[in-house]
Amino acid sequence: MIPDYPELKPIGLEDRKEVQRYLELFPPDICELTFANIYIWREWEKPRLTKVNGNLCVFCSPPDEPAYFLEPVGENKLDETVNLGLTLAPRWSRLSEKFLGKLHGQYVIKEDRDNFDYVYLTQELAELSGKKFDGKRNWIRRFEKQFKYELSAINQNYLQSCLELVREWGQDSADRKEQEGEDSHTGAAVRAMEEALLNFDLFGFSTMAVLINGRVEGFCLGEKLNPETAVVHIEVASREFPGLYQFLNRECARTAWKEFRYINREQDAGLPGLRHAKLSYHPHHLLKKYNLYRF
Repeated sequence: MIPDYPELKPIGLEDRKEVQRYLELFPPDICELTFANIYIWREWEKPRLTKVNGNLCVFCSPPDEPAYFLEPVGENKLDETVNLGLTLAPRWSRLSEKFLGKLHGQYVIKEDRDNFDYVYLTQELAELSGKKFDGKRNWIRRFEKQFKYELSAINQNYLQSCLELVREWGQDSADRKEQEGEDSHTGAAVRAMEEALLNFDLFGFSTMAVLINGRVEGFCLGEKLNPETAVVHIEVASREFPGLYQFLNRECARTAWKEFRYINREQDAGLPGLRHAKLSYHPHHLLKKYNLYRF
């Protein structure tokens, strides 16, 4: 049972059904609000759960930024809930414009560009039609011409291969970010990906893997965020196969996420290279998020 405020409980697998009930009643827009996402990042974000006025609230205290509450899940006494939360944390973070529109009190609101979600039309990512996607189609043609591949959902037979790819990606990513002088949370990201893979059946993820010479060289993993939107938590590919990332992105849109109108591909965390890559796919819109402080 998730306790009432001021008691807080570290998130555990035993909380999954209760958290899911809240999210089904109040489907979120922001990528952070899935049980799986909160759980797999628990070593970094240190999330703790509580209920405030019957709303589900998640308190996070990561090592690299001030503590915060995520957007509450629920609609009961929201101003009172926000003000009560500000007695424990200095801010509420990752708040959507839709949520802010439900508040009536006076607060200091600041835009959080590094945490904006990139939201795409599934059909556009699946078809890549038009001049603006010429470059993506060229990379895919190059990949398809050079390499023999197989597509499969992730299963237990491929789990070890996926884990090996994640660790290789982690080493490569850490080296690149160090050379570029970017702040890196690569170690935390690797642990989150490992958690997602080890629990992919439990969380009911949609998955797709690209196998080359019998080995997983790329995969994507995500889930339903709300009735219209899938959220992609992980997309990893080996850089030894030019065009694989572009191919994987397209094939996931065609298969794993085809039933959804939109695909939320999460934020760029302020990393210039990641921002450029996400913008190059021409998002339908950016889901703006904000920090809220006491007035």
